[in-house]
Amino acid sequence: MPKPLVQSTGRRKQAVARVRLRTMEGEGEGAITINGRTFEDYFPSATHRMVVTEPLRLTETSERWTVDATMDGGGVSGQAGALRLGIARAMSEVDPDLREALKRAGLLTRDSRKKESKKYGLKKARKAPQYSKR
Repeated sequence: MPKPLVQSTGRRKQAVARVRLRTMEGEGEGAITINGRTFEDYFPSATHRMVVTEPLRLTETSERWTVDATMDGGGVSGQAGALRLGIARAMSEVDPDLREALKRAGLLTRDSRKKESKKYGLKKARKAPQYSKR
């Protein structure tokens, strides 16, 4: 396995993606591997696959690099968003010319939204117990 060109991290909600970008050599051209599984196996939903490959499609470089990622935490949607950010960060580090296009598309900005914490006296973060007048 060739040495990674660059390593980067992407986060979304509770999900963390550690991404290694390699130049494609021989088999597995433009392949994405996640936790040792194929891309289609890890993300069976076409929507999540589209989210992940957005930086590669935007810059038209899907055949140029092989992506190897390690995912941890969160759910499927959060992991897809984390992987997208990780790939975009890695691409901008390898090729600074792509940075402006990725930034304009909003792919280099971390989505800071997280789960709101539960407050005491409430059932959830904002849901209050039913009010009884008598």
